[in-house]
Amino acid sequence: MSELPSHPDIVKRLKRASGHLKSIIDMLEGDRDCLDIAQQLQAVEKAVANAKKTLVHDHIDHCLERAVKKGARNVEETVREFKEITKYL
Repeated sequence: MSELPSHPDIVKRLKRASGHLKSIIDMLEGDRDCLDIAQQLQAVEKAVANAKKTLVHDHIDHCLERAVKKGARNVEETVREFKEITKYL
């Protein structure tokens, strides 16, 4: 499957979230305030959720739609995959 337009942006977001996770681990090991740690965890959680949402939407917009328009898949297969991927929203 070819790279979707959003993949570079998703990779950038996830790398940033990965860096934040390392910082959170350092904060925990450094006995930082729980409020600060919870705030950073919330930011990482939101970043990952947004990356996942973008990926799912791009898959629907580009992969599934293109497959149906080109006749590469039948409607039943496409609907099944649509239902399966939307479980992750």
